[in-house]
Amino acid sequence: MKDISISSTGSNLTSWEMFINEYTQRLNKALDHSSISKIPLLCEELLSAWHNNRQVFICGNGGSAGNAIHIANDLLYGAGVKAGAGLRVEALSANMAVITCLANDLGYEDIYSEQLRVKARKKDMLIVLSGSGNSPNVVKALETGNALGMQTFAILGFSGGRCKELAQVPLHFPVDDMQIAEDMQLIIGHMCMQWLCNALCWE
Repeated sequence: MKDISISSTGSNLTSWEMFINEYTQRLNKALDHSSISKIPLLCEELLSAWHNNRQVFICGNGGSAGNAIHIANDLLYGAGVKAGAGLRVEALSANMAVITCLANDLGYEDIYSEQLRVKARKKDMLIVLSGSGNSPNVVKALETGNALGMQTFAILGFSGGRCKELAQVPLHFPVDDMQIAEDMQLIIGHMCMQWLCNALCWE
């Protein structure tokens, strides 16, 4: 197959091999960040939620909304496939009827906070996924979660934004790359799922 250059100048200075290497280097740099050490805190809190029948809520926007649904699926089924039951988990981005209703009647900034206000209880968990950490709806979700006495986490990129300040446990990876930020969300979700799958069997 012919090597296709992605250089805008028409030269072959940037090959596919270089592009792939650069992407993996950016991902590896994020994986090497000190925030990776906070993953056990998230895993242990998820395990506690399983033991105590607490609800876990996950939310985000765009690709992060899709990742919230993906991770919720993994925690509901994949994490408990050996133990017989996974976690009580819900992606707040999954129900489009609810989202469009709340966005239309209350405003887009309330699509997650209003769901939490109705559904969440003290000691439940909230995991926010965000690149910038500044989207009003996830900021408001964390504010509501904290006010309700929830355990709040956030997986963030870029500067971390307001969510870095609001989350009780922010997992902040300062990468100025939305795709790497979203990659980190799924990688951490998969790490949690695999660890929980074994941990639930050890209990």
